[in-house]
Amino acid sequence: MKQIGWVGLGNMGTPMASNLLKAGFPLTVFNRSIDKTKPFENTAATIAENLKELVTQSNIIFTMLSNDEALEQVFDEILGMDKIEGKLFIDMSTISEQLSVSIAQKLKQKQASFLDAPVAGSTQPAANGTLTIMVGGDAADLTFALPYFEKLGKFIKHVGVNGKGIATKLSVNYYLSILYLGLAETVLFAEINGIDRTDLLEIINESACGSGASKVKTPMLIKDDYPAAFALSLMHKDLLLAQKNGVNFALTSGVIDIYSQALKSGLGNQDVMSVINQLKEN
Repeated sequence: MKQIGWVGLGNMGTPMASNLLKAGFPLTVFNRSIDKTKPFENTAATIAENLKELVTQSNIIFTMLSNDEALEQVFDEILGMDKIEGKLFIDMSTISEQLSVSIAQKLKQKQASFLDAPVAGSTQPAANGTLTIMVGGDAADLTFALPYFEKLGKFIKHVGVNGKGIATKLSVNYYLSILYLGLAETVLFAEINGIDRTDLLEIINESACGSGASKVKTPMLIKDDYPAAFALSLMHKDLLLAQKNGVNFALTSGVIDIYSQALKSGLGNQDVMSVINQLKEN
């Protein structure tokens, strides 16, 4: 059985790594902020003191980090290590396609493999192991990684070479950014016309325009409380990455502008659905 390493124990990384552990895979975890390793202290997982220790004793290394800067720091250190040949690195973060491709190329020069495998789904699907996983990289590497992906997600799709997993994820999140903004505007429009938001959301979710996205955000909208399942700051980051990747349509500038305003208003650490509070101020 291969030894698995997991780097990055945030809101998504912790439940995902926990699912691999529950499945019986030998797991080593590492996080630069040591307090994030506490959920693994009384488990069968090994807590590495540093990144080199984790990489040295692992055959497959997963990373789940917040942005380009964090991932680049980790892989700069990894690429400086000796004897990483034969290892498979799987990044499940949402970063730029350009950085993902660059890391893949540098790892191949050191005879290591790389998959970009970002996910669709927030903290609850991560905990349930029902994420959607979009994979870029060699098909043989995906076959090797499949037993682990199957413990993390309900749907795994190979979408092409390195970088195309990221490109797919940015496309999905661009759609979600429009969907959530449209849902927020619809709720406010209905309230202007004297329609209770609970009634409206029930109708939406029972109609053709209802979706998993609308249903998962309904409890937040009814309570008017937005604890972060997917932080607004992360959606804003992904929109800027999509813009860097070439998205430029009729809705693009307006959508980015609203999320940028919401970030400046201090909503970044709340759920993306808190964009409704920014719309109230506009």
